[in-house]
Formats: sequence, C-alpha cells, structure tokens
Amino acid sequence: MAPREARLSEDRVATYRDAGLWLDTPLARSLYATAVARDRAPALIEPERTLTFRELAACVRRCAGGLAARGVRRGDAVAYRLPNWWEAAVTLLASTSLGARSVPIVPILRAREVAQILAETSPRVIVTAAEERGVSSATLFEEALAASGIARPHLIVARGARAHAGEAFASLLQADELGDPPEVDPDDDAVIIYTSGSTAAPKGARHSHNTLTAEIRSLVAAHGLGPADRVLMPSPLTHISGVIHGILAPALLGTSAVLMDRWEPDRALDAIERNRVTYLIGAPTFLQEMLARPEIATADLSSLRLYACGGASVPAELMRAGRERIPNLVTKRSYGSSEFPTIATTSVEDAVRFGLDTEGRALAGIEIRICGDDGGALPQGAEGEIRARGPDCFLGYVDASLDATSFDEAGFFCTGDLGILDGGGYLRVTGRVKDIIVRKGEKISAREVEDLLAEHPAIAEVALIPLADDRTGERGCACVRVRSGAHAPTLAEVVAFLRGRDLTPQKLPEQLEIVSDFPRTPSGKIHKRRLRDQIESR
Repeated sequence: MAPREARLSEDRVATYRDAGLWLDTPLARSLYATAVARDRAPALIEPERTLTFRELAACVRRCAGGLAARGVRRGDAVAYRLPNWWEAAVTLLASTSLGARSVPIVPILRAREVAQILAETSPRVIVTAAEERGVSSATLFEEALAASGIARPHLIVARGARAHAGEAFASLLQADELGDPPEVDPDDDAVIIYTSGSTAAPKGARHSHNTLTAEIRSLVAAHGLGPADRVLMPSPLTHISGVIHGILAPALLGTSAVLMDRWEPDRALDAIERNRVTYLIGAPTFLQEMLARPEIATADLSSLRLYACGGASVPAELMRAGRERIPNLVTKRSYGSSEFPTIATTSVEDAVRFGLDTEGRALAGIEIRICGDDGGALPQGAEGEIRARGPDCFLGYVDASLDATSFDEAGFFCTGDLGILDGGGYLRVTGRVKDIIVRKGEKISAREVEDLLAEHPAIAEVALIPLADDRTGERGCACVRVRSGAHAPTLAEVVAFLRGRDLTPQKLPEQLEIVSDFPRTPSGKIHKRRLRDQIESR
C-alpha cells in the first residue's frame, strides 16, 4: 500500500523512488540475493557458533514457515526480547519476510514498559530467552500480558531451560522452509523500534522496508561499508544500532557481524583481533574503556579502520586518542536516532578533517533545517532546533497522536536537538530542546523519572537534569525539594523507591541533590539550564 502519512507527499515519495533511494525491494528478497552471492562466508559470528549466509537464509525460511504455521500473517506483529544471539536476527528477518511487523524489545525494559508495547502492537508471537540479565522472561511476560489486556500470544523460548508456558525456538525451525516469500509491500511497516525520549512513555517508531533499505544503502558512502567489513556488535540487537549493523547490514550488504552478548572491553579487544573486525558503531564509552585497558598495548588492532560515535556528547580528545593509539583507525561522529537512524556523518574522504568536531553533512536525499522557536528556518551559523526529512526517516509513531508534534507542516522531523549548520553544510549539535538524559547512548525521559519520584511522600518537587560524566557521557541527577517536616531521602532510598516501581535500572538517577528551592522561569517553571549550571558550579 502506498504511504498515507501526511508528511510523505506523493512528490517526495516519487523523488525517493526516481533517485533510487527507495528500491521497493522487501528485506527478505535482499537477504536471499545476498545469501546467493556470499554463500559460505560468515554472516553472524558468536563465540560458540558461526552462521554462514547460506545457513542464515535457510534458518530464516524455516522460521518464517514456523511463524506462518502459528498464524502469523501480513500486518501481524512478532515481538522478540533476546540477547545478541543469532536467533534475534532470524526472528526479525523471518517476521518481515511474511509482511509482519518485527517488534524488538530492549532487555533492560521492565514489565510496566513491556505491557505498553504489547498493548500497542498485540503480537501474535513473542520470542524470548528463558532468562535475560537475571530476569525470568516467563515471569516478566506473565506480568506484562496481564497488564496489557491483549489476547495471549504464542511464547517461544530460545536456548536454556524452557519456560513452562513456551515452546522451544527449535520448534520454529522444524517447519518446512518457506519457499518464495509471499508478496510484501515495501511500504508496509517492517520494524517498530521503541524509544523513550522526551515523553514519559516508550514510543514506537514505524520503519518500512523502504526506509530501512535506504538507511542501509546510505552507509556504503557514509562509512565505506562492503562485504569485506566486519562489525563488532555489543549494542543490543533490539536497539536501532544493533538492528541496522548487526542484522540488516549483513542481510543487505553482505557484511559480517561479530556478536557480543555483554560489553566487556578486554573481550572486545580479543574479539577485534581474533575476528579481524573492521569497524564499530557505538557510544564513546566503548572506545574510552578499550583505550583504558592495558591489553591495548599488545593487541593487534590493525584491522580496525573505523569507529563512529553517536548518542552522547563526544569529546574530541577521546576521538584523537583513538586515532593516535590504534593504527589505521579513523574516529568520527555520527548523528541520528531510532526515528531517523543516520541524519548526518562525515564520509570516508572528509572524516579525518571534519569527523572530530562536527556531526558531518546530511546523507544522500536528506535535508536538514535549523529552525527557531516559531518553526521558521534560521540563517547559516544560527543555533536552533535541528529538523530533518529524508528517505530513511520513520513513517510515524504507533501512537499516531504523537505525530502532530513530531513533524512540521513541511514533513520535517523535529528532533528536539539544538544545532548549527556552517557554510559547508556541516552540522554541529550544541544541546537539546527535549528534556532527556543520554546515558551510554540511550535516551532517558526526565519526565518519566520525575513523575515517579513525585509520588515519594517526602518529595515536594523534583527535577531530573543531565550532568556530564566521563564514563557514561551523561548521568541523571535528581534535584529534590523536601516537604516541610519530612526527612530528606538519601540516594539509596530514592533508588530503592524507583526500583519498587519497576523503573528500568539504566534510568535510575546516579546523583541526588537536595535544594531549598529551584531557579525558575518568569512563568514559575523550573529553569533546568540554570539549575544545571548551579549544580555543576559546586
């Protein structure tokens, strides 16, 4: 079906197609073509198993047959909550090959947030691990399903002890291989990525086969990617970075992905050397922690040619240190989000010169505007909100009511970030409009944490602000005004209170400041920028 979103005018859709930015090719068809070309080359590499492209395609066909046998049809949802295992890639690719929507669920989310995702997408099948990061998947999904109110889906469990209510993942692969994939409209939703940004609730960003293919193809020029490349993938295969580089880049470009279930810098150095990894995409903290390891002095990292950082403030000194200490390595910045995976970055040619101090230029087919408070375009060199539109921008949110404030009348996505465009078209991100903390590349809604802390009996008023952190990029600092006569809580008490409300651990504040009052705007609202300056000056 042709896109009906108001932001996608027929003229712009035609432009994307005429320019070859939208190929109208379903993801599975691209995978099967890549599998023929790459055959026995490694696609997904784990410590205990390597899947070749031939094996990956066969698993996807069998998994698609298994999903179809369980009633999955075009437009249905298939959710997965898995570690960085090959089963995650197979589930996503098999789901989309049926015209279904793949819904990755980040493992750090808890039952309250998972319940919302299930209520919005109503998956027919859920694929999960028996246990992930110490949490029983069976227990988590029982709680989430009860809260969501949806019809009970099939629960499929990969690896380990099988949950009492679920089938083993192997049963999916016992189905007959799906032959030629069914007709899939490339404008249909393929993947729904949930992100928690400036609002309290997770938001489901809808990506089609065309938007995702446009993103993958843009990486050829942006990062020089090709079949010879191998990525080290510690980011979850349920996160936009993991989906793009750990699943879709191998499927569409023939690259290889070395999967890490959990980030450990010494294991990362060993994996780079042993597997001849050529590039990484991740938060600055990954690079920082590798450079801090004594093993880096003797590790052979000569294969590593590219490290692209995004998702948090990126110190130029760290990027320079990477270039100096790792032979052949080019470090650079990259700018994007779950909604718009890569808006800007430097190319292979200009990364050395411009990659440390700018986010780069818009990729093919992407337009960037810097807008003022009234939404009007600002002149070159002025700071304002970054807005962008292009072929890899998402179609809209699952909750369509969010779209009105997320796109302007010209169809530009309102990123909520502040930035400046120079005369050469290079973008520099300078801050943000949206009220979020970016910790290790993950966006944390300040409002979500504040709303929960407002329920604490001792807290009269609270503001969560981001503070610079060498380890995580930013940390959340809870600034609290205590009720008259109440005992001021400690950080440990605040954390315990939030844990009791099932807040995802990554979102827990790491600093607590007790204030007698807050700096305020003329209208009486808490002035967070001034508050942050006050806290940092201490």
